[in-house]
Amino acid sequence: MVPDEKVGQNLSHIRSRMAAAAQRAGRPLDAITLIAVTKNQSAEKISAALNLGQRVFGENRVQEAADHWTNIRANFPDIELHLIGPLQSNKAEEAVRIFDVIQTIDRPKILDKLKFACKKLNKTPKFFIQVNTGEEPQKSGVKPDEIKALLEYSKCLDINIEGLMCIPPSLQPAAPHFAFLKKLSESFKLPSISMGMTGDYEAAIELGATHVRVGSGMFGSR
Repeated sequence: MVPDEKVGQNLSHIRSRMAAAAQRAGRPLDAITLIAVTKNQSAEKISAALNLGQRVFGENRVQEAADHWTNIRANFPDIELHLIGPLQSNKAEEAVRIFDVIQTIDRPKILDKLKFACKKLNKTPKFFIQVNTGEEPQKSGVKPDEIKALLEYSKCLDINIEGLMCIPPSLQPAAPHFAFLKKLSESFKLPSISMGMTGDYEAAIELGATHVRVGSGMFGSR
């Protein structure tokens, strides 16, 4: 099967399941954004998704995003590109240049670098804070009790935080973490919640996700 056909089947299936999950939750489907995660995916599969009308994509690494999208965006100016992987401080300027949304803010130093880059480039992406809901020592993201301080620091820099993002522990049920992130977003009055991936995006939608991140479910194995 050629990439266009396979990606098309997968995308149709995902959209159908998203619609069903939204209906179960009593939510409008247009309140949920599907982010197609293109980490390590081929140009042929990315082109197939573009040809099928997908316009929101996620990348884990700044350099890979530059390799994938620098030329493509000239032909598809309406693409919205999200950084969903950890951001190194020395990549902040390039991230601001490439991405429309940066979902992985997790420390004051990154905010400092992003503020400087935004001013230099006269461009301001949307920003999410990544929350380490399981408080895993090996994983990026702030602990839940650190969100308030980071939000206050972002206000000092006049940086607007759009929402929260999480990646639940792989060996735990995801739903409690989704419910927790939803509660946190409500407590801080943040409108956007990025949670849910290929194996659990339906549960995430039912629990309030505004953005879901699907990679292998759309493109197959890398």
